[in-house]
Amino acid sequence: MGEETMTGAAVCDPEELRTLFLFERLNDEQLNWLCADGKIEYLEPGPVCREGDPATCFYVMLDGEIRLTKLSGGTEIELNQTDYRGVYVGAWTAYLGDKVDQTYTASVYATKRSRFFVLDAEIFSRMMHEWFPMAVHLLEGAFTGNRAGNQRVAERERLLALGSLSAGLTHELNNPAAAAVRATSGLRERVAGMRHKLAMMAEGKFQPEVLVTLVRLQEEAAAQVAKAPELTPMEAADREDVLGEWLEDHEIADGWNLAPNFVQAGFDVDWLERVHGTLEACPGKVFEGAIRWLNYTIETELLMNEIGDSTARISTLVNAAKQYSQMDRAPFQVVDIHELLDSTLVMMSRKLGDGITVVKEYDRTLPPVPCYAAELNQVWTNLIDNACYAMQRSGTLTVRTYRESDCAVVEIGDTGPGIPEEVRRRVFEPFFTTKPVGDGTGLGLDISFRIVVNKHDGDIRVESEPGDTRFIVRLPLTRPTPADAEALTPQP
Repeated sequence: MGEETMTGAAVCDPEELRTLFLFERLNDEQLNWLCADGKIEYLEPGPVCREGDPATCFYVMLDGEIRLTKLSGGTEIELNQTDYRGVYVGAWTAYLGDKVDQTYTASVYATKRSRFFVLDAEIFSRMMHEWFPMAVHLLEGAFTGNRAGNQRVAERERLLALGSLSAGLTHELNNPAAAAVRATSGLRERVAGMRHKLAMMAEGKFQPEVLVTLVRLQEEAAAQVAKAPELTPMEAADREDVLGEWLEDHEIADGWNLAPNFVQAGFDVDWLERVHGTLEACPGKVFEGAIRWLNYTIETELLMNEIGDSTARISTLVNAAKQYSQMDRAPFQVVDIHELLDSTLVMMSRKLGDGITVVKEYDRTLPPVPCYAAELNQVWTNLIDNACYAMQRSGTLTVRTYRESDCAVVEIGDTGPGIPEEVRRRVFEPFFTTKPVGDGTGLGLDISFRIVVNKHDGDIRVESEPGDTRFIVRLPLTRPTPADAEALTPQP
């Protein structure tokens, strides 16, 4: 063991370095070189290096004990605590140069008085290039190759997700668009029928006082359609039977086909009795003509409502797509997290289908969250997609929000079979997937992890048991706005 000096440093002994697994294969000249350019330092309990600081030194522990931590959601999470001789920390990627961010990737603390062999990062880099040039090339190739491969696969994952969402959005848009087209065609026929009735009125088949009554009843019918009550299928069927019989008893041809329209508009026998009483004294088949005139009015109003609902649905879908993609918006924003969740649910409605019940438990008092909105939407997409897969398109999806200290918390829960403990430990690893080959790349949760943890200083974890699996995302409510948001995009 080296002799300690008065300054907290000690004399470096090449033979002691040889006892460490990291240096055991070096020759005498190399060990002497290390001792000449490196140094032995004693460090009291406390920080050795801090995550995010410039990586200036490579540390090898000779004896003592250290603890490694990483920041997650503003909190330091312990990764490891060890007293193993020869464990190394710090600037161990210095030989990769500017190919990686040369900062400490974790915080290291000495838990008791410890002794380290310390090498300057530049010297360590030069040593690696001079002594192990082939190893450096292999490591550079492995690092850059893996990063490029991850990036390509991640881009493909995003494109596949985008294609799936686009197909779902197209399907969702097609339904209201087709409904609007059908309603417009029906409306054209009803307006033609009303023109025919107007021609009959112009020919004098209705007396002026009857026309006044019909116009009043028409206005009343139009107003009634707007406030028609919601009926269950059973209630609607019962009312249609009653109205159909009434119309048949009053010699209205094809009355059974008219009854559903009157029921949908909220009319009952009492209202028809009032119409009949008003027109009873009129000559000819005025009452039957009036009923058909009112039926045209009701159908026209119902069709216009259908067109209005369809176009509103299209507008809602387009707005949801804009919200989801964050089109024409700054990357970094302060937003209502519920708007992001709702837009994602709309975009994924086709995948949710009819078999999955969506339950929203939103804490509307939650303040806006500073975030990269479009990327958080990608997180929600990955988590919801996995939940749908786990439930095999049948179950309950719960989306819950609440506040916990200085964080906004989003939970995505499902009623699937759960995640086994041995799998739970690996779900955020890149390329790890439990899906069959071709169904998943294993990058969805890895991407989500990096977006939440690396880009938002948040935390994401999973809790699972059969029938209750929850992915819990914590996002800080206070974060500085980056000067250049694009420059902070995490690389795979």
